[in-house]
Amino acid sequence: MDGRGPRSRPPVGVVLDTDGVLLDSAVLHAAAWKIAFDACLDRLATESGTQPPFDADAEYRRLVDGRSRYDGAAALLTARGLHLPPGGPHDAPGRGTIWAVAAHKEQAFVDLLRTEGVTAFADARPALAALRAAGVPCAAVSASRHARALIGAAGLAGLLAVIVDGEDAARLGLAGKPDPALFLRAAALLDSRAEETAVVEDALAGVEAARRGGFGLVVGVDRTPLRRAAGPLREHGADLVVPDLTTLVRSVWGERG
Repeated sequence: MDGRGPRSRPPVGVVLDTDGVLLDSAVLHAAAWKIAFDACLDRLATESGTQPPFDADAEYRRLVDGRSRYDGAAALLTARGLHLPPGGPHDAPGRGTIWAVAAHKEQAFVDLLRTEGVTAFADARPALAALRAAGVPCAAVSASRHARALIGAAGLAGLLAVIVDGEDAARLGLAGKPDPALFLRAAALLDSRAEETAVVEDALAGVEAARRGGFGLVVGVDRTPLRRAAGPLREHGADLVVPDLTTLVRSVWGERG
Protein backbone atom coordinates (compact mmCIF):
# COMPACT_ATOMS: atom_id res chain seq x y z
CA MET A 1 0.00 0.00 0.00
CA ASP A 2 1.12 3.55 -0.66
CA GLY A 3 -0.40 7.00 -0.46
CA ARG A 4 0.00 10.65 0.45
CA GLY A 5 -0.21 10.38 4.20
CA PRO A 6 -2.75 9.38 6.85
CA ARG A 7 -6.05 11.17 7.42
CA SER A 8 -6.93 12.46 10.87
CA ARG A 9 -10.55 11.30 10.59
CA PRO A 10 -11.76 8.32 8.59
CA PRO A 11 -14.46 8.95 5.97
CA VAL A 12 -18.06 8.54 7.14
CA GLY A 13 -19.24 7.06 3.84
CA VAL A 14 -17.70 5.07 0.99
CA VAL A 15 -18.57 5.07 -2.72
CA LEU A 16 -17.12 2.13 -4.61
CA ASP A 17 -16.84 1.52 -8.31
CA THR A 18 -18.36 -1.81 -9.34
CA ASP A 19 -16.41 -3.28 -12.26
CA GLY A 20 -12.87 -4.09 -11.15
CA VAL A 21 -13.43 -3.07 -7.52
CA LEU A 22 -16.37 -5.17 -6.31
CA LEU A 23 -16.93 -7.48 -9.28
CA ASP A 24 -14.38 -9.35 -11.37
CA SER A 25 -16.04 -8.07 -14.52
CA ALA A 26 -13.54 -5.62 -16.01
CA VAL A 27 -11.94 -8.41 -18.04
CA LEU A 28 -15.31 -9.15 -19.69
CA HIS A 29 -15.84 -5.48 -20.48
CA ALA A 30 -12.36 -5.28 -22.02
CA ALA A 31 -12.99 -8.41 -24.10
CA ALA A 32 -16.35 -7.06 -25.31
CA TRP A 33 -14.76 -3.76 -26.27
CA LYS A 34 -12.08 -5.61 -28.24
CA ILE A 35 -14.71 -7.47 -30.25
CA ALA A 36 -16.53 -4.23 -31.04
CA PHE A 37 -13.48 -2.08 -31.72
CA ASP A 38 -11.63 -4.62 -33.86
CA ALA A 39 -14.71 -5.01 -36.07
CA CYS A 40 -15.00 -1.22 -36.35
CA LEU A 41 -11.28 -0.76 -37.08
CA ASP A 42 -11.45 -3.40 -39.80
CA ARG A 43 -14.34 -1.56 -41.47
CA LEU A 44 -12.48 1.76 -41.30
CA ALA A 45 -9.17 0.38 -42.56
CA THR A 46 -9.98 1.12 -46.21
CA GLU A 47 -10.54 4.79 -45.42
CA SER A 48 -7.80 5.46 -42.87
CA GLY A 49 -5.16 2.86 -43.61
CA THR A 50 -4.37 -0.18 -41.53
CA GLN A 51 -5.17 0.19 -37.85
CA PRO A 52 -3.60 -2.03 -35.16
CA PRO A 53 -6.07 -4.11 -33.14
CA PHE A 54 -7.52 -2.64 -29.97
CA ASP A 55 -5.22 -3.15 -26.98
CA ALA A 56 -7.52 -4.65 -24.34
CA ASP A 57 -5.03 -3.78 -21.61
CA ALA A 58 -3.34 -0.41 -22.20
CA GLU A 59 -5.99 1.28 -24.37
CA TYR A 60 -8.80 -0.14 -22.28
CA ARG A 61 -7.34 1.27 -19.06
CA ARG A 62 -6.34 4.61 -20.53
CA LEU A 63 -9.33 5.42 -22.72
CA VAL A 64 -12.35 3.24 -21.99
CA ASP A 65 -12.41 1.83 -18.46
CA GLY A 66 -14.99 3.55 -16.25
CA ARG A 67 -16.65 5.52 -19.04
CA SER A 68 -20.11 5.08 -20.51
CA ARG A 69 -20.29 2.99 -23.68
CA TYR A 70 -20.73 6.01 -25.93
CA ASP A 71 -17.96 8.01 -24.25
CA GLY A 72 -15.60 5.03 -24.36
CA ALA A 73 -16.22 4.44 -28.05
CA ALA A 74 -15.75 8.12 -28.83
CA ALA A 75 -12.53 8.33 -26.78
CA LEU A 76 -10.88 5.42 -28.60
CA LEU A 77 -11.82 6.72 -32.05
CA THR A 78 -10.59 10.21 -31.20
CA ALA A 79 -7.30 8.83 -29.88
CA ARG A 80 -6.85 6.88 -33.12
CA GLY A 81 -7.60 9.96 -35.23
CA LEU A 82 -10.75 8.35 -36.64
CA HIS A 83 -14.15 9.93 -37.21
CA LEU A 84 -17.62 8.46 -37.15
CA PRO A 85 -20.90 10.38 -36.89
CA PRO A 86 -22.55 10.11 -33.48
CA GLY A 87 -25.71 8.44 -34.70
CA GLY A 88 -28.43 7.69 -32.15
CA PRO A 89 -28.96 5.48 -29.10
CA HIS A 90 -31.04 3.01 -31.11
CA ASP A 91 -28.40 2.35 -33.79
CA ALA A 92 -27.78 -1.36 -34.29
CA PRO A 93 -24.31 -2.97 -34.35
CA GLY A 94 -22.75 -2.74 -37.77
CA ARG A 95 -23.90 0.75 -38.64
CA GLY A 96 -21.16 3.32 -39.14
CA THR A 97 -21.79 5.43 -36.04
CA ILE A 98 -20.34 5.81 -32.56
CA TRP A 99 -23.61 4.58 -31.05
CA ALA A 100 -23.40 1.48 -33.26
CA VAL A 101 -19.94 0.67 -31.89
CA ALA A 102 -21.35 1.07 -28.38
CA ALA A 103 -24.25 -1.23 -29.30
CA HIS A 104 -21.83 -3.87 -30.61
CA LYS A 105 -19.96 -3.73 -27.30
CA GLU A 106 -23.22 -4.19 -25.40
CA GLN A 107 -24.15 -7.18 -27.54
CA ALA A 108 -20.71 -8.76 -27.04
CA PHE A 109 -20.82 -8.15 -23.28
CA VAL A 110 -24.22 -9.79 -22.90
CA ASP A 111 -22.96 -12.80 -24.89
CA LEU A 112 -19.88 -13.08 -22.66
CA LEU A 113 -22.00 -12.78 -19.52
CA ARG A 114 -24.17 -15.63 -20.73
CA THR A 115 -21.21 -17.94 -21.33
CA GLU A 116 -18.76 -16.90 -18.60
CA GLY A 117 -20.67 -15.07 -15.86
CA VAL A 118 -19.30 -12.66 -13.26
CA THR A 119 -18.33 -13.16 -9.62
CA ALA A 120 -17.42 -10.82 -6.77
CA PHE A 121 -13.80 -10.49 -5.73
CA ALA A 122 -13.04 -12.57 -2.65
CA ASP A 123 -12.28 -9.46 -0.59
CA ALA A 124 -15.47 -7.60 -1.50
CA ARG A 125 -17.91 -9.27 0.88
CA PRO A 126 -15.70 -9.21 4.02
CA ALA A 127 -14.69 -5.61 3.38
CA LEU A 128 -18.28 -4.44 2.90
CA ALA A 129 -19.37 -6.43 5.96
CA ALA A 130 -16.61 -4.85 8.05
CA LEU A 131 -17.59 -1.34 6.95
CA ARG A 132 -21.24 -2.06 7.70
CA ALA A 133 -20.31 -3.33 11.17
CA ALA A 134 -18.30 -0.14 11.72
CA GLY A 135 -21.34 1.98 10.82
CA VAL A 136 -19.87 3.23 7.53
CA PRO A 137 -22.53 3.11 4.78
CA CYS A 138 -21.41 2.09 1.30
CA ALA A 139 -22.64 2.83 -2.21
CA ALA A 140 -21.78 1.06 -5.47
CA VAL A 141 -21.49 3.09 -8.66
CA SER A 142 -21.21 1.94 -12.27
CA ALA A 143 -21.71 3.34 -15.75
CA SER A 144 -23.04 -0.08 -16.74
CA ARG A 145 -26.78 -0.71 -17.03
CA HIS A 146 -26.11 -4.29 -15.87
CA ALA A 147 -24.54 -3.32 -12.54
CA ARG A 148 -27.58 -3.57 -10.29
CA ALA A 149 -28.47 -7.07 -11.51
CA LEU A 150 -24.88 -8.28 -11.33
CA ILE A 151 -24.40 -6.93 -7.80
CA GLY A 152 -27.55 -8.74 -6.76
CA ALA A 153 -26.47 -11.98 -8.42
CA ALA A 154 -23.11 -11.75 -6.65
CA GLY A 155 -24.86 -11.50 -3.28
CA LEU A 156 -23.56 -8.04 -2.38
CA ALA A 157 -26.74 -5.95 -2.60
CA GLY A 158 -27.63 -6.47 1.05
CA LEU A 159 -24.32 -4.93 2.13
CA LEU A 160 -24.82 -1.76 0.11
CA ALA A 161 -26.98 1.16 1.20
CA VAL A 162 -27.09 2.64 -2.31
CA ILE A 163 -26.55 1.53 -5.92
CA VAL A 164 -26.24 4.06 -8.76
CA ASP A 165 -25.89 2.49 -12.20
CA GLY A 166 -26.14 3.29 -15.89
CA GLU A 167 -29.93 3.14 -15.80
CA ASP A 168 -29.95 5.85 -13.12
CA ALA A 169 -27.45 7.92 -15.09
CA ALA A 170 -29.61 7.78 -18.21
CA ARG A 171 -32.83 8.55 -16.31
CA LEU A 172 -31.32 11.50 -14.42
CA GLY A 173 -29.09 12.78 -17.21
CA LEU A 174 -25.91 12.31 -15.18
CA ALA A 175 -22.68 12.83 -17.08
CA GLY A 176 -20.20 9.95 -17.18
CA LYS A 177 -16.71 9.80 -15.75
CA PRO A 178 -14.41 11.71 -15.57
CA ASP A 179 -17.30 13.96 -14.57
CA PRO A 180 -18.03 13.35 -10.84
CA ALA A 181 -21.84 13.35 -11.24
CA LEU A 182 -22.31 9.62 -10.52
CA PHE A 183 -20.18 9.78 -7.39
CA LEU A 184 -21.84 12.96 -6.13
CA ARG A 185 -25.28 11.39 -6.64
CA ALA A 186 -24.24 8.33 -4.62
CA ALA A 187 -22.80 10.47 -1.81
CA ALA A 188 -25.99 12.52 -1.68
CA LEU A 189 -28.06 9.34 -1.36
CA LEU A 190 -25.77 8.25 1.48
CA ASP A 191 -26.42 11.65 3.10
CA SER A 192 -22.66 12.12 3.14
CA ARG A 193 -20.80 15.26 2.06
CA ALA A 194 -18.11 14.71 -0.59
CA GLU A 195 -15.33 15.93 1.68
CA GLU A 196 -16.34 13.33 4.29
CA THR A 197 -16.60 10.49 1.76
CA ALA A 198 -14.11 8.08 0.23
CA VAL A 199 -14.27 6.99 -3.40
CA VAL A 200 -12.70 3.65 -4.34
CA GLU A 201 -11.82 3.16 -8.01
CA ASP A 202 -9.65 1.06 -10.30
CA ALA A 203 -10.18 3.18 -13.44
CA LEU A 204 -8.14 6.27 -14.25
CA ALA A 205 -11.26 8.14 -15.37
CA GLY A 206 -12.92 7.24 -12.07
CA VAL A 207 -10.01 8.45 -9.96
CA GLU A 208 -9.99 11.69 -11.93
CA ALA A 209 -13.74 12.06 -11.40
CA ALA A 210 -13.39 11.59 -7.65
CA ARG A 211 -10.64 14.20 -7.50
CA ARG A 212 -12.75 16.65 -9.49
CA GLY A 213 -15.68 16.02 -7.14
CA GLY A 214 -13.72 17.13 -4.08
CA PHE A 215 -13.97 13.81 -2.25
CA GLY A 216 -12.08 13.61 1.00
CA LEU A 217 -10.23 10.40 0.20
CA VAL A 218 -9.59 9.05 -3.31
CA VAL A 219 -8.47 5.42 -3.30
CA GLY A 220 -7.06 3.52 -6.25
CA VAL A 221 -7.32 -0.26 -6.28
CA ASP A 222 -4.52 -1.92 -8.24
CA ARG A 223 -5.25 -5.60 -8.72
CA THR A 224 -2.67 -6.06 -11.50
CA PRO A 225 -0.10 -8.80 -10.76
CA LEU A 226 2.91 -6.46 -10.86
CA ARG A 227 1.07 -3.39 -9.52
CA ARG A 228 1.53 -1.69 -12.89
CA ALA A 229 -1.49 0.55 -12.36
CA ALA A 230 -0.29 2.15 -9.11
CA GLY A 231 1.71 4.94 -10.75
CA PRO A 232 -1.00 6.03 -13.20
CA LEU A 233 -3.65 5.89 -10.46
CA ARG A 234 -1.59 8.25 -8.29
CA GLU A 235 -0.90 10.52 -11.26
CA HIS A 236 -4.63 10.86 -11.91
CA GLY A 237 -5.36 11.84 -8.31
CA ALA A 238 -5.41 8.83 -5.97
CA ASP A 239 -4.41 9.69 -2.39
CA LEU A 240 -3.93 6.02 -1.58
CA VAL A 241 -3.33 2.90 -3.68
CA VAL A 242 -4.17 -0.54 -2.27
CA PRO A 243 -4.09 -4.07 -3.69
CA ASP A 244 -7.53 -5.03 -2.32
CA LEU A 245 -10.43 -3.85 -0.22
CA THR A 246 -9.49 -5.60 3.00
CA THR A 247 -6.18 -3.74 2.96
CA LEU A 248 -8.11 -0.50 2.51
CA VAL A 249 -10.45 -1.18 5.46
CA ARG A 250 -7.58 -2.16 7.74
CA SER A 251 -5.49 0.87 6.69
CA VAL A 252 -8.16 3.55 6.98
CA TRP A 253 -10.60 2.29 9.60
CA GLY A 254 -8.21 0.08 11.60
CA GLU A 255 -9.68 -2.14 14.28
CA ARG A 256 -13.14 -0.66 13.73
CA GLY A 257 -13.12 -2.40 10.32
